[in-house]
Amino acid sequence: MPERAEISPTTSAGSTPAAGTASSAGPDASAGPASSAGPASSAGPASSAGTASSNGSASAAGPASCAGPVVERAAGLVRAAGCVLWRRAAGGGVEIALVHRSRWDDWSHPKGKLEHGERPRDAAVREVREETGMACVPGAALTTVRYPADGGRKQVDYWAAEARSGRFEPNDEVDAVSWLAPDAARALLTRARDVDVLAEALTTIPGPH
Repeated sequence: MPERAEISPTTSAGSTPAAGTASSAGPDASAGPASSAGPASSAGPASSAGTASSNGSASAAGPASCAGPVVERAAGLVRAAGCVLWRRAAGGGVEIALVHRSRWDDWSHPKGKLEHGERPRDAAVREVREETGMACVPGAALTTVRYPADGGRKQVDYWAAEARSGRFEPNDEVDAVSWLAPDAARALLTRARDVDVLAEALTTIPGPH
């Protein structure tokens, strides 16, 4: 397993159916077999010790802070951000939005790379809008996930975020969004590390699941 890159911390601070514009996330080196089918329905910070992916490739750190300017990336480290996007279901409980990336034929949470000088939380909101078409309100910061990717390391900062409005339009990278009950979302996710992030997010969402 490659040696973990050193990461400089930043300074601290704070829906309609299926999917949106292009994701900037690249392939994940530790990806398991992709699931290409899934129903497209119509529709305080977590513990600093995350659970390693069952693929054996992901490591986790505490929630990332996002108030100050983004630090320069460490050598070989790609910074990304995303959200576990959720909404209230009509019949009670919550639904989770998963995106299908046609290029990789996988199901994941909306995420993508930070633009130059962009704060992780701002990048997470932008990626949700681009990939799912949804405006969202970020809530709790979740565990930061790190794993090998593109010959280096990728660090993804996640937030739980409630979808408020918007509409999905298929595009070249994201061709579908599925709104699913939590159990169905767990089953559809391609990577174990995304299942872990979902489980953590559900502990921060109030009300029945």
